[in-house]
Amino acid sequence: YFSGYLAVHYGTKTTRKHQKKEKIDKYLYSMRFSDDTVKDIMNRFRRDMENGLGRDTGPTATVKMLPTFVRAIPDGSEKGDFIALDLGGSNFRILRVKVTQDKKQPVQMESQVYETPDDIIHGSGSRLFAHVADCLGDFMEKQKIKDKKLPVGFTFSFPCAQTKLDEAVLLTWTKKFRASGVEGMDVVNLLNRAIKKRGDYEADIMAVVNDTVGTMMTCGFDDQRCEVGVIIGTGTNACYMEELRHIDQVEGDEGRMCINTEWGAFGDDGSLEDIRTEFDREIDRGSINPGKQLFEKMASGMYMGELVRLILVKMAKEGLLFEGRITPELLTKGKIETKHVSAIEKSKEGLKKCMEILTRLGVEPSDEDCLAVQHVCTIVSFRSANLVASTLGGILARLKESKGVARLRTTVGIDGSLYKMHPQYARRLHKTVRRLVPDSDVRFLLSESGSAKGAAMVTAVAYRLTEQARQIQQTMAEFRLGEAQLLEVKKRMRQEIERGLKKNSHQEATVKMLPTFVRRTPDGTENGDFLALDLGGTNFRVLLVKIRSGKKRSVEMHNKIYAIPVEVMQGTGEELFDHIVHCISDFLDYMGMKSARLPLGFTFSFPCHQTSLDAVRSLSGHLNSSLIVKLLPHLKAPSSSQSSSLVLKLLPHLKAPSSSQSSSLIVKLLPRPKAPPSS
Repeated sequence: YFSGYLAVHYGTKTTRKHQKKEKIDKYLYSMRFSDDTVKDIMNRFRRDMENGLGRDTGPTATVKMLPTFVRAIPDGSEKGDFIALDLGGSNFRILRVKVTQDKKQPVQMESQVYETPDDIIHGSGSRLFAHVADCLGDFMEKQKIKDKKLPVGFTFSFPCAQTKLDEAVLLTWTKKFRASGVEGMDVVNLLNRAIKKRGDYEADIMAVVNDTVGTMMTCGFDDQRCEVGVIIGTGTNACYMEELRHIDQVEGDEGRMCINTEWGAFGDDGSLEDIRTEFDREIDRGSINPGKQLFEKMASGMYMGELVRLILVKMAKEGLLFEGRITPELLTKGKIETKHVSAIEKSKEGLKKCMEILTRLGVEPSDEDCLAVQHVCTIVSFRSANLVASTLGGILARLKESKGVARLRTTVGIDGSLYKMHPQYARRLHKTVRRLVPDSDVRFLLSESGSAKGAAMVTAVAYRLTEQARQIQQTMAEFRLGEAQLLEVKKRMRQEIERGLKKNSHQEATVKMLPTFVRRTPDGTENGDFLALDLGGTNFRVLLVKIRSGKKRSVEMHNKIYAIPVEVMQGTGEELFDHIVHCISDFLDYMGMKSARLPLGFTFSFPCHQTSLDAVRSLSGHLNSSLIVKLLPHLKAPSSSQSSSLVLKLLPHLKAPSSSQSSSLIVKLLPRPKAPPSS
């Protein structure tokens, strides 16, 4: 009887638990995403990324895709002594980072954390940067390095426009910061002014980076395949290495550059309105920046606890929780924090923690209430993981597409309190990302040292590249000409040009100024089909050029490239020209024009002395006659007198062929029907 009672009791309890979950699932239906919804969000984000990178669409894009001017991850050769600053949350962190070639301990770090009180982050910009300068001065004093001017990397975790690595103009404050007089200003300049005002130490700020970039660089020091950085903490954002040819805002096509996506603003243009809930809108209305950072407000740790509280208040008002009890504590903003959500979702002690937290709020929870609240927390945090997975999936899909690979192999550096502290978050995120980008091997690497170490790594890379550039500049210094030297070169060149043009000094001139007998440029009346040869490098090109004049002027070209073997290039002239004639014959056969006779022009890219447009001597005085003999069968004779003249000019220089060859040559040079004039 007793065992039967237990079965009924616990069966009923399990059924009630299941029914409670089902009720909450229905109540929060809009927060639970299907795979299709997550894929749809990913595709929306990819479109916004494209807009952010475009020259015309970038200025108005919500996902800003800001160039960071970080062009390389650490390659292992970095070394030196660096200072790193990290400003972006409730605390300000300073590190001294020593990078060595010691394989056992390549990076040594000493750090100190300083508070940034609300009155400072809500006060004036000058006061905020004076506070940063004071903290840095205190740190350098304790490290006994005030007399040194060490390279400094600055992690500044807010949206900035950069035109170079050591300049960052703040676009807008996010999170809880709103110091006046900083938006639209270069934060490096503001910090330098504060340091100069103190006057008791110097700092060389070489790089300013976002915390996502810092995370990517920190992980990149340990894994050189790392090309994405993600933060999921108080705020959320990501960066990745983009092909320079896709970044319209930056000149150049070669190599890559790290892009700070600023994905927290995804949806600010209304593109996520269909998935935002009444609770998201209430969070936004009560924030310090309504209408901005809407994706961040749905996904980051700063708002997760408050989202849960708003849901519990509404459910209690509707009698779905706590038998309708509502206390002043439950109605107080900030009473449920993200750390409470993490504690409630723990597998073993989660329900116990939930009971403690709700009891402190005075709502007298039942066991069923605790189960329900735990399920609410699961839905809210799972939605966050799905949202971040969809945007991260967009980045990974873009990387895969840019690389043109069948399977993507990459590493994502990741940091942030929500990702690290929530018991289920990482597993859910990884699982969803792998479903969204199936043909990929993605390693998620937790940043153990935070983003500040990454700022030092960026500075170390910048220092390495600067040092390499200095050495190159030093080596190339003797090749650099000043204005006076260039004017002297110009003067000497003019003298040599004059000597080359004059008959009496031409032979001794170094600048030969050789006549080409080309007397005019095309005037548009040219018409006909022509062969063209191009010899000047390791390849030889034969072209058929069809020129049409009149109203529909056009130039149509067909060509074929032939290799010239090294043994032919370095052999005899006879062998070279035999090869060229063979190539022409093959081309005519290829074009189906074996019996055609066309005017031919020849680009011969070597110094030659010309006596007319179609007579060429090498500068050593020998006529390039073997080539002309071999080409003549393919030429359309312009006129009888010209043909005869050409034969007379050639014959004294030609090696006497057999009588049959001579006859053949003369026959081929006999006049044919008059051809149209040719330039």
